[in-house]
Amino acid sequence: MLTGFAHAAVCVPDVEAAAQWYSEVLGLRILSPPYEMSGDAIERDMAELVPSPVVVKAAIVGLGGDDHVLELIEYRRAAARAPREGRPVITEIGLTHVGLVCDDIDDTRRELEERGVIFLTVGIADVASLRTSWFRDPWGTVFILIEKRFDDRPYWRQFAG
Repeated sequence: MLTGFAHAAVCVPDVEAAAQWYSEVLGLRILSPPYEMSGDAIERDMAELVPSPVVVKAAIVGLGGDDHVLELIEYRRAAARAPREGRPVITEIGLTHVGLVCDDIDDTRRELEERGVIFLTVGIADVASLRTSWFRDPWGTVFILIEKRFDDRPYWRQFAG
């Protein structure tokens, strides 16, 4: 059955610009530079999901240590829709955000703000033994920065005494 998580995909209107932003602003590594997929294989994979002919441009970004990566994906022949103005961050059914762990949330937030990132929360919260702060990328994807109190535990076990 299932053995792990591989990736989450972020739909963007320009995968080259997004890969550059995720690399330069968030400091993620471009693990697989933008590449285009078309033809029979991708058609068999996605023809029921996006208009045919299926043409996808994608890049993989991450920290490089494991399969936990973000796939930046541009559907070249499908009309991209911009995020709805005023889209609820938490309450809309479906994927709501991506969590990013950092070692010092104060410094990380300050550096990201200096790089032009707009945060959705005024400051940094302390909740369930985590320090958190929320922001969006330029295309509307919501992220939560997470600083753990206990380095030897996964983030979801921080609250367990």
